Amino acid sequence: MAGQKTDERDVILGQRIAEQRKRSRLTQRNVADSFGMSAAQLQKYEKGVNRISAIHLAILSRMTGTPVSEFLDGIPHPDAATERGFADTPQQPLTAEPWTDLARAFARQISESFSEAQRRDLSAAIEAFGRELKN
Repeated sequence: MAGQKTDERDVILGQRIAEQRKRSRLTQRNVADSFGMSAAQLQKYEKGVNRISAIHLAILSRMTGTPVSEFLDGIPHPDAATERGFADTPQQPLTAEPWTDLARAFARQISESFSEAQRRDLSAAIEAFGRELKN
């Protein structure tokens, strides 16, 4: 992407892109065509010279049947503080109680905003969802 300096992460990602492309028996031309670019540009992604966009990575993920996370997992971060993401502190696992609180708040909002017919339809949809989760 223009204006963004590449680093070792782009090189690692590029190597993974090339490996998955080859494993999937796709040529640079096949992939580049699906991106709407030249094979030379794809080669720059694979060598880590240029930074690949999230959209192109998602397209490649679908083409190769490889989850996007597989391309990104384990790539080092330049700053250890970014390792956790946006949270200042590690997030606590979600327990049942916050779900109950969320359900209460959601139900209160629905009761105030929806007609009786809409509430019945939503209730039926939620029951169907619950049945699907049990299957």
